[in-house]
Amino acid sequence: MRESISISIPTELKTELDRVSTVDGSTRSDVVREALREYLFARRFRSLRQDLMPYAEAQGVYTDEDVFRVVS
Repeated sequence: MRESISISIPTELKTELDRVSTVDGSTRSDVVREALREYLFARRFRSLRQDLMPYAEAQGVYTDEDVFRVVS
């Protein structure tokens, strides 16, 4: 099921959106949907990472290198 929403954006952003959709051969809606998916994924990732940091730090995991060391 799909639903429509209306948003207002600055003229410069609409201009860039139109340029990107033309270059990509897609619609404005396609570009906005993909951008929203990526934003929501990154937001969920940051939230999960923040929630899990105390557990990681308790195991001595502080950096990406520490993560790679543990899982390798």
